[in-house]
Amino acid sequence: MSDEKPAREPVAEDARMTALEARLKAAREREEERNRPKSEGASADYRIGNRVLADLLGGLLGGFVIGWVIDTLAGTSPWGLLVTLTFGIIVAFRNIIRAAQTRPEGAAGKDSDA
Repeated sequence: MSDEKPAREPVAEDARMTALEARLKAAREREEERNRPKSEGASADYRIGNRVLADLLGGLLGGFVIGWVIDTLAGTSPWGLLVTLTFGIIVAFRNIIRAAQTRPEGAAGKDSDA
């Protein structure tokens, strides 16, 4: 075509645009940090549910096994099993009630007394 220079020179990058891009990048990083999940791994609700399940199963299975052993060794056919199974259930529910009454770690500053 022709060797003439264009009428307009390309506009150099404006310092305001650079500052705006830096502020936008910082704002995006802050927003991503704010929206990132607080706990890593399993959530607190999931852990509490697993603990309740473990308490229930542990009480039932522990009472059953201990009762079966007592019945086998002492010859007290159903009574050792029934007594220790009942005791295991009572202990399991006591542990669950204790866990329900304790305050979670992250809820210390979230009182709604106002």
